[in-house]
Amino acid sequence: MGKAPSVSNDGKSFFEEDQNCWRVAKAEKLALIVDAADYFQMLRKVISTSKRELLLIGWDFDFEMEMLPGESDSEGLAPDGLPNKLGVFLEAVVDRAPDLHLYLLKWNGAVLVAPGRLIPSLALSIFGSERIHFALDGHHPFGACHHQKIVVADDTVAFCGGIDATEGRWDTSDHLPNDPRRVDKDGAPTAPWHDATFALAGPAAKALAELSRRRWHRATGEKLTAPQEPARTLWPAGLKADAEWIDIAIARTEPPYEGEPLVNEIEQLFLDSINAATDTIYIESQYFAGESIGDALEARLVEQDGPDIVVINPQFALSQFEDEAMHVLRGRMINRLKAADHQDRFRIFHPVNAAGDPIYVHAKIMIVDSRIFHLGSSNLNNRSMGFDTECDIAISAPDALITSFRTRLLSEHLDVSPDVFEETLKSEKSLIATINKLNSGAGRALCQIHSLDENLRGSILADTRLMDPRYDPGEESSSGQGFRPRHLTILTGATALGYLGWRVWKKWYRPKL
Repeated sequence: MGKAPSVSNDGKSFFEEDQNCWRVAKAEKLALIVDAADYFQMLRKVISTSKRELLLIGWDFDFEMEMLPGESDSEGLAPDGLPNKLGVFLEAVVDRAPDLHLYLLKWNGAVLVAPGRLIPSLALSIFGSERIHFALDGHHPFGACHHQKIVVADDTVAFCGGIDATEGRWDTSDHLPNDPRRVDKDGAPTAPWHDATFALAGPAAKALAELSRRRWHRATGEKLTAPQEPARTLWPAGLKADAEWIDIAIARTEPPYEGEPLVNEIEQLFLDSINAATDTIYIESQYFAGESIGDALEARLVEQDGPDIVVINPQFALSQFEDEAMHVLRGRMINRLKAADHQDRFRIFHPVNAAGDPIYVHAKIMIVDSRIFHLGSSNLNNRSMGFDTECDIAISAPDALITSFRTRLLSEHLDVSPDVFEETLKSEKSLIATINKLNSGAGRALCQIHSLDENLRGSILADTRLMDPRYDPGEESSSGQGFRPRHLTILTGATALGYLGWRVWKKWYRPKL
């Protein structure tokens, strides 16, 4: 592991364009948004005031989900007077803004994960306004995933982080047991869900818009022209900025494809950050399996008097197969790190709510000391370092800002006030000791994660990295020959269009018998 750049107060010497980031830009305003209940509220405010261009770049969109669960009136309208469901909400926004163009880019593999969502997507594109443009992104190697989660409005405000606008994401930071609003479309309860994203304004949003248009061009071949800038920034009312005029770094992962080389800025940013740590490394991630990240953390644990390392993960994956594919790898990493941990400086936890129900961790965050904060779409697994398409935001800022973010996250997990957390940290002088003291062990708490026992299938999946592959620098991918994800998508799309046409014919044109 090479020497990390030194960290200055403004972050400029830490972030190196074309090394550990793509672009450094000023955020006129920046706010950390924790959990999707708050995010969806702010997202509606920004989208509903857009006038020129909306860019929605995502892993998945569920156009039938209610953005504000439990708040619809008898006509399906939210308190702001617009439709509550995402798809008809977007249609209504475009209809009332005559110059607004909406571009929706969704991973083509999401069609296979949830094929029922393709029909509402196609209906929005075909029967909605001609200013609504929908595309499926298949510009990646076979098995890879377009995983970025970016929204940009009029080049002035953007969201970038880990939250998808899809089913099962909505939750409040209270993660209440049996919250009647936390249900799927069929009314079945969904799991408590922890997530996070950034809101950004100014040049940083403009840079994310440029990145989004590049991705649209690579996926569709169509070049988009930036809109004329409106007279005002569309910062959502009620969202307090945590910082103003701060440098942010935008980092990417892009797999090699059709002659384009691997981009692994995110991996380098993680490695530089781990190497720069002096006191603490705090991580929230859906997975914990990346080989290069494990090597870097192990090296820090071997050191004498290195940093505390605290990892927050979900207890279980979303399926038994995923547990075997990914959490067996996690267990192996836990065993490696515990073997290297000669000073009791490593912990890995999963959060539970007041009823002791596991809270699923989908956030993708790393905080180093009180100096560096990353948040984005990338998990700590091989895929996010060199196989999927990802986008992260990082800041290197004054101590108080980064510390406040870490305090906010851990106070939520431990169910204490930020003041109590800060006072305890001052007295204990260690992040691990502070967690040990405040962790109740009953109700809302952090619980230890242990390695899973391996079965034959799990061992094979872990050994082969079948579900967690990556490309290394200099390695090339297939040029796109043969049976590809886009072919599956075309087949599925044709089937869906045929079904949609049959339903229309059956309702309106079929002769009455």
